[in-house]
Amino acid sequence: MSGDLPALPCLKAAALTHESISHGFFTRAGGVSTGLYATLNGGVGSEDDPAHVRENRARMARTLGVLPENLLVPFQVHSIDVLSVSEPFSERPRADGLVTATRGLALGATGADCGMVLFADVQAGVIGACHSGWKGAFDDIIGAVVTAMGALGAQRHNISAVLGPCIQQTSYEVGPEFFTRFIERDAALAAFFVPSARSDHYRFDLPGLIGLGHSRPGLVISKASVSIPMRTPTAFSPTGAAPT
Repeated sequence: MSGDLPALPCLKAAALTHESISHGFFTRAGGVSTGLYATLNGGVGSEDDPAHVRENRARMARTLGVLPENLLVPFQVHSIDVLSVSEPFSERPRADGLVTATRGLALGATGADCGMVLFADVQAGVIGACHSGWKGAFDDIIGAVVTAMGALGAQRHNISAVLGPCIQQTSYEVGPEFFTRFIERDAALAAFFVPSARSDHYRFDLPGLIGLGHSRPGLVISKASVSIPMRTPTAFSPTGAAPT
């Protein structure tokens, strides 16, 4: 079915637009899933109909110009583990980042509120992708991906990195213990919090922390061309689905 359909709509980033690579941040549009998973659910571990997930992933792969089995997404566990891959895997490895220098492979990450970051050094022919929730951002999975890309020949100053749509500060409320964890690591991280309406609670800036550059000299993380509000039908988000 997927071969007879046009490419899926997706968000693009100028920093990753190059003739030698393809990329995209997919939305909920263009798939076959129904109900809670409508329509473009690619989550292998979800409770969606597996046939629907396979078709959705085939459509994503076709849009990226690769075979369905060459669209690789790990079993994400909120770690900073990054794997280098050179061929498709039969069972999803537990990790939150992938890198490769093998042509014909597409690397991905899934996310609802968490960040998804795509990387490319087009000169070296090395790409990467990672999932970054607060734990990944806190422990610097971005740096782990850059290091893994470097092992494949990428140069830090040639890497372009783009953060896709994720939860915004206005929707991310945290308690005092969360805030304390951060400032005990580094008092400067208080800059990513603002007080919320509830006493001793804060609004946390996840995309700001993911984009933090002081620990990664020479690497700038830009954002996809369009930001998707979390409380719309365009993106999957537990926060967006929660009662207000």
